[in-house]
Amino acid sequence: MVRLLFIIHCLLLITPLFAQEKLDVSGLVEGEPPAAAVEPGNAVAGSPDDGSSTETNIPPKGHKSIIALIHAGGPIGYVIILLSFTAVALAVEHCLTLRQKTVMPPGFADEVVRQLAQGQLAAAITRCKENQSVLAQILAAAMPQYEFGWDAVEKSAEEAMAEQAARLYRKVEYLNVIGNIAPMLGLLGTVVGMVVAFQQLAESGGYAKASDLAEGIYLALITTVEGLVVAIPALAAYSFFNNRIASLMNETAFIAEQVLRPIKKSLAKRS
Repeated sequence: MVRLLFIIHCLLLITPLFAQEKLDVSGLVEGEPPAAAVEPGNAVAGSPDDGSSTETNIPPKGHKSIIALIHAGGPIGYVIILLSFTAVALAVEHCLTLRQKTVMPPGFADEVVRQLAQGQLAAAITRCKENQSVLAQILAAAMPQYEFGWDAVEKSAEEAMAEQAARLYRKVEYLNVIGNIAPMLGLLGTVVGMVVAFQQLAESGGYAKASDLAEGIYLALITTVEGLVVAIPALAAYSFFNNRIASLMNETAFIAEQVLRPIKKSLAKRS
């Protein structure tokens, strides 16, 4: 999952570069040879041979690198790129922590069940408090309620499970925040760029060159692209981790019920 998020992130970052290269070659007319390929013997309109000598000054088009596109976004673009790295770091952290062996350590449930079956309730509670996994925290909250009956044990387990689930959901909520803030920052950069472009038009008395306005609008739209590039993977990762948490908590609830079954049987015999 980490590799997939990294690949998607890189592909979205280089999309503006490919778009720029496509624009660079779109000006070539299909089937028209380059100027260097024209044979000297052939007379071409506008060449010195026919005396017209019409000179066309076509400005060279340069390729924009990724670094140049990032710089083109200005301060708002830098903030968006910072959010991008933050989202990747959060995604990597969630991939490492939201795993079955961290939420439900292998062999932990069997160890607690064995202790409960042997009547070692205090040892089982101590073992759960020493472990920091989600399953251990749920069991550590439920088992001390043994003396108050099964209803108290079950209620404590449900409350602890809801608390642990809320804690995990709060962790991934930051990806949702980044996914919503990034396009808004991109829109802000676009509006600022448009304001600058029309300010140039006003200062020139309405006679600004189209190239001047196009440059300002181009730089403004860069922030929109950057915002979408960050928001799309962030929201996708948020949805993925939300589903993973729901799946892990359902499995944790089932295992916790199995672990607490000896307590339920013991309380049923006592009653």
